[in-house]
Amino acid sequence: MMNELILEALLYILPAYIANSSAVVFGGGFPLDMGKSFRGKRILGDGKTVKGTFFGIVCGSLTGFLVSLAINNSLFLFLGLLVSTGAILGDIFASLLKRRSGVDRGGPVPVLDQLDFVIGAVLLGSVLRVPSLEALTLILIVTPFIHLFTNVVGYFSGLKDKPW
Repeated sequence: MMNELILEALLYILPAYIANSSAVVFGGGFPLDMGKSFRGKRILGDGKTVKGTFFGIVCGSLTGFLVSLAINNSLFLFLGLLVSTGAILGDIFASLLKRRSGVDRGGPVPVLDQLDFVIGAVLLGSVLRVPSLEALTLILIVTPFIHLFTNVVGYFSGLKDKPW
C-alpha cells in the first residue's frame, strides 16, 4: 500500500520537480518581464527568464513522456505537459507576489518558496487527473525537504545565489 502511494505521488509530481529544477539549470538570459517595473517595483525580476521558462516546461514535459512510455499510459504524456507548465506558472506567480510585496529576489518567503510550483502543478494537472488525497498529502510533506536539498546543491554548484 505505501509503495503504491509513493509511486502514485512520484509519477504525478516528477515532471514538476524536473521542470522547476531545469528552469534554474538552463535559465539565465532575457527576463520574462523584459526588465519592466510596475509602480516602482520589478514585475518578476531577473530570476524568471524566457530560457528558464522554456526549458523548464520542455524538460518537465519530456519527463512526462518518458513516464508514459515506462508505464505504458499515454495519460502521463499530457499530464506531464500540464504539471510541468503548472509548476513553472506557479513559480512565476509566486515571484509576482513577492515583488508586489516588496520581497527582493532571493528573499525567503517560507512555505510559498517551497510549494509554489507544486500548487501550480496540481492546479493545472487536475484538469486531467486529480491526485488522491493521500498522494497530495505525501507530496506536500516531502517537497519542502526535497526543495531544500536541491537548493543547497544548486547553491554549492553555483547555480543559485542563496541556499534556500
